[in-house]
Amino acid sequence: MDRQQAIELMNLYGKHQVPFFFMVDFEMKNCFVKAMKDIHHQELLFAINGKSNIDSQNIPNQALNYFEKHPILFEVYEAKFEKIIKHIKEGDTYLINLTCPTPISMNLTLKDIFYQSNAKYRLWYKDEFVVFSPEIFVQIIDNQIFSFPMKGTIDADLPHAEARILADEKEKAEHATIVDLIRNDLSMIAEKVHVEQFRYVEKIETHQQTLLQVSSKIVGSLPENYKENLGNLIFTLLPAGSISGAPKKKTVEIILEIEQYERGYYTGIMGIFDGKNLDSGVMIRFIEQTINGLAFKSGGGITYKSQAKLEYQEMIDKVYVPIIRNN
Repeated sequence: MDRQQAIELMNLYGKHQVPFFFMVDFEMKNCFVKAMKDIHHQELLFAINGKSNIDSQNIPNQALNYFEKHPILFEVYEAKFEKIIKHIKEGDTYLINLTCPTPISMNLTLKDIFYQSNAKYRLWYKDEFVVFSPEIFVQIIDNQIFSFPMKGTIDADLPHAEARILADEKEKAEHATIVDLIRNDLSMIAEKVHVEQFRYVEKIETHQQTLLQVSSKIVGSLPENYKENLGNLIFTLLPAGSISGAPKKKTVEIILEIEQYERGYYTGIMGIFDGKNLDSGVMIRFIEQTINGLAFKSGGGITYKSQAKLEYQEMIDKVYVPIIRNN
């Protein structure tokens, strides 16, 4: 369904407190909204912060024996990077999320990855793609809205990794920009918006290494009747600031110009409304079945302080699955 149909259906379900699942692609052109009672396992499987439609009788237990990635050449990435730096110098954007698809091969199916990955937000959809995202988009609990922008990643095994990521000036600037952007976004739909926690570190275990990710917590208060405007509220906040950049409208135009591939549902959002509260995640950590095989879409934020080789490596480091490898 299109954007307007999704907004109207979300508003209707919210008003009548009907539990539903939803997902929206990056460009907000393709949307999926369906009442929980109408969702079938053959269509999609989800696990949203402990709430899921998983059939516990049919969980596979296939080990991850190999996982190979074949990233684009650095020279190809660098050409895109330099175009972004040119836009930054010209004042068109000051933070932009550059992403790329990386061909991968592995012995597991997309459904295997869904069942065995360890992430807050997991989704398998019709064997077209699987998501295992650590990043919250927004949560709504008792008329309070929460967002947890995530910016900054480092290999936990590096010496003094946590101190290094927190002291890094480029990472500080990037994170502060996203926090400011998300705070402004929330202020369009909520009151008393404030940053409750700024730059705290979380650990993520993957099949190849342990990563540290830096997040912040932003909180605001919604009006009492927010449920009947649920669709309008969510779409006002899209696309997510952490996977687009700032200023958002112009930055999205630059992304579409430079990336030269379809993000699709990657970097969109997914979530559930249980009739009272809402929980949603950003669709990062994303593997898609294409006509040429599996593609893992990943990326990172670029600022004027960014270095091409470091950003290229971060893009590659994010190509992982959060399950333990069986050697």
